[in-house]
Amino acid sequence: MITLDEVLQLHEKSIRDYEGSLGVRDMNLPESAVVRPLQSFGGTEFYPTPFDKAAAIIESIVRNHPFIDGNKRTGFLAGFALLYRVGLLIAADQEMAYNFVIDIASSNISFEDIGLWPQQNTQPISL
Repeated sequence: MITLDEVLQLHEKSIRDYEGSLGVRDMNLPESAVVRPLQSFGGTEFYPTPFDKAAAIIESIVRNHPFIDGNKRTGFLAGFALLYRVGLLIAADQEMAYNFVIDIASSNISFEDIGLWPQQNTQPISL
């Protein structure tokens, strides 16, 4: 999984690298985004696969705007950091990634499709 501190670090790096205003609008929102992939009921995980977990954190950050700036970048980075930990790398170019997060932010893509996109655009890390 990914921690709140790591998400905050990703946000800071995205602002440093690509400009914008650093800051959290509401600390409850990134906290909620980090725990959302862990939700379960009666022993059944709501987000059982790594792709579901990545989709949950990406959607939470991109759509709920916890940060002053950089929500799309931070959400994307957080989701793919989670997938990296299970041995997957992004296999999409910058334009594809940009269109993906714009579709999420514009609510033009369903949660299911948010989870499907990384399945189609990642590859195993080769050693």
